[in-house]
Amino acid sequence: MTIDTLRFATAGSVDDGKSTLVGRLLYDSKSVLADQLEAVERASLGRGQEAPDLALLTDGLRAEREQGITIDVAYRYFATPRRRFILADTPGHVQYTRNMVTGASTAELAVVLVDARNGVVEQTRRHAAVAALLRVPHVVLAVNKMDLVGYQESVFDAIAEEFTAYATALGVGRITAIPVSALAGDNVVDPSRNMDWYGGPTVLEHLETVPVGHRPDNEPARIPVQYVIRPQTPEHPDYRGYAGQIASGALHVGEPVTVLPSGRTSTIEAIDRLGEPVRTAWAPQSVTVRLADGIDVSRGDLIAPTALAPALTQDVEATVCHVADRPLTIGQRVLLKHTTRTVKAIVKDIPSRLSLTDADGVLGLTHEPVPGELTANDIGRITVRTAEPLALDAYADSRRTGSFLLIDPADGTTLAAGMADGG
Repeated sequence: MTIDTLRFATAGSVDDGKSTLVGRLLYDSKSVLADQLEAVERASLGRGQEAPDLALLTDGLRAEREQGITIDVAYRYFATPRRRFILADTPGHVQYTRNMVTGASTAELAVVLVDARNGVVEQTRRHAAVAALLRVPHVVLAVNKMDLVGYQESVFDAIAEEFTAYATALGVGRITAIPVSALAGDNVVDPSRNMDWYGGPTVLEHLETVPVGHRPDNEPARIPVQYVIRPQTPEHPDYRGYAGQIASGALHVGEPVTVLPSGRTSTIEAIDRLGEPVRTAWAPQSVTVRLADGIDVSRGDLIAPTALAPALTQDVEATVCHVADRPLTIGQRVLLKHTTRTVKAIVKDIPSRLSLTDADGVLGLTHEPVPGELTANDIGRITVRTAEPLALDAYADSRRTGSFLLIDPADGTTLAAGMADGG
């Protein structure tokens, strides 16, 4: 039986208990090594705490331990008999919104924590907005610290209703609300005896059973070429293969394909996977594709079915999250990295910045005009002109081939993460 993998991220406001929830998840699922647990127990005793501080399992930076907050994205890997997990514990502070974008950009599920005493706050809404922008397919609302409100069902229901209404309005499709106490372990791995009014899954049960991935037949196939393989050996004198990871969809031997941006066409002659020929391959498998014609293909090209090939564009309109400390300005020259292709580009316009606004007591998202720049943690709209055409999909159609990075050509610093409107 094949065990699949779920990538998920945690988010929420400061002190809502993200790191404690993650620590409890690792601790109760027996995913903590003995030496890790001993180190946490020693650190907890040094602070005068009898029980281990489970937040220390993820808050690894010295500044995080000193301040009691998460600053960087902490990645953890663990597994149960039913599934493997890649977890990104992201910061809650508004000044680290860019870190939340980094952690959630590849996630298929986001766990948004809310302190039951405080309810839905501005940062909760901001993280829900980021999850919506990044098209995270599944969102779990973990109403934490239920022990501090007497495990009241009415408190949970009110928070779940408010968050669900807001997130649904943003476009978040699948929302599951779970009442938990990370500190006490209620509904994290084991069902809570203190909330018999709740009949849904625990956090781990939901993580183990939520649908993962997409049906390959529902998406057009895309394979960015990462490497051209030409062994030139006596056994394979004419071998020419194009290696890469399939970004979406499925490829089939005999299928007509187009190589972009050149526009040359051919047919898939063979597909090799793990050194063996296969008739079909699908995302996210890494394969080598051989074409029937000896056309020019190199790293950075994109192979796609001819009938479903993306349009080429040099004018990219997109939503970006600015992640660098230096601002992004109109007229700035950058490098745009899309899958395995990197091209020169210039920022033509920055028409607006995404903002949380308060209208009639309700926080919502609006686009506010900005004076031609984005600063750290800003999310805004930009237009970029590239020196060479790109085969971009709309981010709404493909998170892999609809995303890109803007890079400073002087020192290689990542400036912004982008989500394209489409070609």
